[in-house]
Amino acid sequence: MRNDGLTWLPDLANSLEKTSVREAYGNTLVSIGSDRRVVVLDADLSTSTHTVMFKNKYPDRFFNMGISENNMMGVASGLSWTGKKVFVSSFAVFAAGRAYDLVRQSICYADSDVRIVATHAGLTVGEDGATHQMLEDIGLMSGLPRMSVLSPADGMEVNQVIRYIYENRGPFYVRLSRERVPVIHHEETFKFGKAETIEDGDDVVIFATGILVAAAKIASSYLRSKGVSARVLNIATIKPIDRDAVIKAARDTGRIVTAEEHSVYNGLGSRVSEVVSETYPALVYRLGVNDVFGESGKSWELMDKYELNPMGIVKKVESIMEAKV
Repeated sequence: MRNDGLTWLPDLANSLEKTSVREAYGNTLVSIGSDRRVVVLDADLSTSTHTVMFKNKYPDRFFNMGISENNMMGVASGLSWTGKKVFVSSFAVFAAGRAYDLVRQSICYADSDVRIVATHAGLTVGEDGATHQMLEDIGLMSGLPRMSVLSPADGMEVNQVIRYIYENRGPFYVRLSRERVPVIHHEETFKFGKAETIEDGDDVVIFATGILVAAAKIASSYLRSKGVSARVLNIATIKPIDRDAVIKAARDTGRIVTAEEHSVYNGLGSRVSEVVSETYPALVYRLGVNDVFGESGKSWELMDKYELNPMGIVKKVESIMEAKV
């Protein structure tokens, strides 16, 4: 019986260790907190975002702004101009959605050195349902001038991403899921703005981000057993997209599949398609949520229903392999 979106391939799924990206975020905040310039703001969700770990270690530099996300973004901007390295956290639906105007005006337009780390993105918010399942945040944040957008794949990559944005000037938007995710990395590989090759292949290239990188890796292994050589690229930096990697994929194979826990509109698939259409035309099939809201249910059951799992990726690859290039 299924208990998550990976168990259609039990041998592979059961071998995967899982990690909490939110916990990785909290631990990394604590580790960089020895720098007294670091301050953390949260909108009454610190136990869920795991910023409570920073609060417990450095209570004098943690600020619970209450259920007032707009005010939180304005305060974050102001603090940044006093020389603070500001981290702001809430659920993605609030950080990118409810507070969009203040992110636009007070952070991006003002060119403020602010790092927004949003948790509970995508369908895996689960039982909280459609109102809390943010499927549009990559598009919203990518459309803002000066904003960089990141979506790490696992806990180790979260650690590297948070350290990178700590060391560099914002604004940044980092997207994290609620669920524990399979471990992809056992060593540091993250490079800002660069795609990471997870699996090599010559027939088709799968661009995946966040929680779907593991699914793409599993799909690639299955496809290889069926005679299809599928390259898997982890796109931790969605904006700026790695244009060179996209162009190389288009030239090498002529077939690209994108996979993301996000709407098919204005996310990773759109970023890849933009590069392809401007540089080297190729087939691009996008896997994501097809212009609908989510619904309440168990996280991995929802991922299965919307086919945001290894089988969904396999189906997309099979379809694109049947198309004429």
